[in-house]
Formats: sequence, C-alpha cells, structure tokens
Amino acid sequence: MLRTPRIPLIDTLRGVALIAMASYHFTWDLEFFGYLEPGTATEGGWKIYARFIASSFLFLVGISLVLAHRPAIRWKPFGRRLGMVAAAAAVISIGTFIALPQEWIFFGILHAITVSSLIALAFLPLPSLMTALAAIGILIAFVIDGWVMPGVLRSSVFDPRALAWIGLAETPPRSNDFVPLFPWLAAVLAGVAVAGLLQRHGGFQRLQSWQQRPNILTRAGQHSLVFYLVHQPVLIGIVYLASLVAPPPAPDPIESYNRSCEASCTTGGNDAGLCQRFCACTGEKLVAQSLFEPMQRREIDPSTDQRVLDIAGQCTAESMEKP
Repeated sequence: MLRTPRIPLIDTLRGVALIAMASYHFTWDLEFFGYLEPGTATEGGWKIYARFIASSFLFLVGISLVLAHRPAIRWKPFGRRLGMVAAAAAVISIGTFIALPQEWIFFGILHAITVSSLIALAFLPLPSLMTALAAIGILIAFVIDGWVMPGVLRSSVFDPRALAWIGLAETPPRSNDFVPLFPWLAAVLAGVAVAGLLQRHGGFQRLQSWQQRPNILTRAGQHSLVFYLVHQPVLIGIVYLASLVAPPPAPDPIESYNRSCEASCTTGGNDAGLCQRFCACTGEKLVAQSLFEPMQRREIDPSTDQRVLDIAGQCTAESMEKP
C-alpha cells in the first residue's frame, strides 16, 4: 500500500483549529490584562471550548501519523518533525518559566504531541478496532475517575511535576497550559483509528476530492508549528498596545481574589458556602498580615510560603466550624 499524499482538507481543518486556538488565547490575554473578569477563559463555555480545540489538534496528529507513516514508518522525517516539536515545547517551557514562574508550562499541548506521537507509533501496525478500543478504554477509565469513583486513578505520588505530566496527580501543579498524557492520548489514538479506517476503505481519496486547491487556512495548517510559536507574542503585543491607549478599569483586588479563589475551590468539588467562608477568611488574614499585595505581585509562592499555608489551615478549620 502506498503512502497517501498530503490532503489539503486535513491542513485546512488544522488551520481552522489554529484560528480557534488563537481566539481562545486572545480571550486569555484580555483577561490577563484586565479587560475581562478573572476566570473567564478557564470556566464554563470557554473551558469546554479550550478542551475541544486541544482534542482537535491531537486527533489530527493521529490522522497525520497514519498519512505519513503507514504502511511503513519513515524514521528520518519522523525524527526531524518530532525534534522540531520537542524543541518548540522546550522553548515554551523556558519562556513561560522566565515570564510566569508560578504557572509555567511544563507539559502543554506541544509536550503532549511529542510524547503521544511516540506512543502512537506502536499502534500504527495494529488493527483500527484495537486502537479504537484503547482510546475508548482510556476515556471510560477517566469518566469513572471523574464521575463514578472520583479519584480512583489518582495518587499524590504523581503530584510532583516530574510525574504530574502522566495525568494521574491528585493535585497537579499550577500551569497556564496543562495537557497531560492521560486522558489526552485517547484523542491521538482516536485519530489513528479513524485514519486507519479511512485508508482501508478509500476515505482519503474522497477527502482529496472535496478540496482541490489550498486556501489561507490550508497554508496556516501546513505551518502550524510556526503559527503556534508566533501567534501569542503577536496577540499579547496587540493587547499591550491597546492597554496603553485605553487602559482597562482597575479591578478591586480583594473582589478579584475572592472570585478566583471561590472558582478554584468549588471546581475541586467543595461546598459553595464553605468556599465563600474560606476565601473571605484567607483574604482578610492575608491583608492583616501584609501578605496579600506581595502574593498578588507573585513575590511569594502561596503553595510553599509557610505563612500563607498557616493561614489556609486556620481558615479551613474556621470555615468548617461555621454552619
């Protein structure tokens, strides 16, 4: 079986995913600069939107692996492409560690693509049904972990960054983009399975007939790595320049803290009333001990500073005592 040539429609779909990603990141940038309420980009519909975008990218990775490396893996092109993605992932990690040390990206979408691509190679020779069952099995396991038996797959052993990337941490480290291997590997395997079926039954030939000529989205999809690396600095620059001309309204720091704290607390499955009491308590004590402003400026790390940890412990006890 000959390797299927490049299909413009696949690149176009990747281009659509890139535009969706840029729109989400632009929302994140507006929030970061204070034009949107804290938590806008990480809650509700925007959170679902972000997961859909990540899933589409990883699914297309699986499709592309089949197009490029079945029936035989082309090791040299694969190694070259993998090296480029891994290098870009390292650049993202280093850059965010310098700019945002408390929330740096230690395993984001590029890291997930790198590791998942290596694992997915083992599935290329397998029947599509077997690969699909593996993807479904991962999803079912994490549905059970999230809804039926919460935490059954997770352990604090995986909490350190050295292991958190696997996806089994009880409390993952804070990060601006966290796409752990599990359950996201399922999206790549789903792409491999679907692509295998398309290749077996002539589906790629039909896809080729649906789009004959490239367009601007196709071009973007063909250079997705460059787009990924460049788009966010450009968007941040645009929002920064806008902030010089029309600065966002200054938010109430205590109100913003309470809103962010309560959102994070309730996301963990805690009672809303308890979260309100806990956040009000911690905010009050942080201000009283002159820790609030340094923490807002990220001069102290709330996850390691003993004074902050003591306040959190006191407020947890006090919040649970009240009705």
